[in-house]
Amino acid sequence: MRFETLLYDTGDRTATITLNRPDHFNAIDGVMPREIRAAVEAAEADPDVHVIVLKGAGRGFCGGYDLKHYAERKGEITGSQDMPWDPTLDFSMMWRNTQDFMALWRATKPTVARVHGAAVAGGSDIALCCDFLIMAEDARIGYPPARVWGVPTPAMWVYRLGPQMAKRMMMTGDLIGGTEAASIGLALRAVPEPELDAAVEALVGRLRGVPRNQLMMTKMVVNQAYENMGLSTTQMFATLFDGISRHTPEGMWFRERTQEVGFKQAVAERDSGAPIASQVSKRLRPID
Repeated sequence: MRFETLLYDTGDRTATITLNRPDHFNAIDGVMPREIRAAVEAAEADPDVHVIVLKGAGRGFCGGYDLKHYAERKGEITGSQDMPWDPTLDFSMMWRNTQDFMALWRATKPTVARVHGAAVAGGSDIALCCDFLIMAEDARIGYPPARVWGVPTPAMWVYRLGPQMAKRMMMTGDLIGGTEAASIGLALRAVPEPELDAAVEALVGRLRGVPRNQLMMTKMVVNQAYENMGLSTTQMFATLFDGISRHTPEGMWFRERTQEVGFKQAVAERDSGAPIASQVSKRLRPID
């Protein structure tokens, strides 16, 4: 199959999907979510495939949406409308992306994310929609836009971690390494990067020896438990709030500040720990 943003290969009862925008740290564009879903559906339809592996080309897994590109652009952009804004437009866009990423979770075949470098922001969304994460010890994962200008729409932190740790990751926007991710149960294993392929193969080798129908039944049992816990409803709230977060006074301040001083400086100010100055009608007021 031919794709613009990823590579798709099969062999030895395994489908391998490689996010393939290495010059952009595999950043998510308007095409990638749809192509991830199409690749998963191709693997689902292939009777020779028992396991799906997802990885990133180049220096890392996925750097998420290109927030620098979006935030620094002038005028109305996807995900940041002029005021007054229509929240249904944001919801429709991000809900579709969320459902495309969740094809990895809802596939009847097990999905394994091979994470090196970083899986940040939207990249963490993609990784956490997989059934298993195998990470390099020095890889990083987290959702920094949760500090300002984003909410992780799949909300898988809630279901992969206990409430306290999920709140920590979603409220602080912390990035954690592979070793810590494994220690809290977010990743199945963390190994030195030179051993990453072998660690993935060890798991995949065990999975692909199981009949497809058996894999399907056991995965559906686990997933159904999470559906009964309200997974879809949680994702609806998260997707709605994601759009709202870009149009709050603080969200509008962040984008305006990015255009003034650049994305890197705006992020440094956002993460400085100082109260964020929220610009409303060109007046600044401190936010506690």
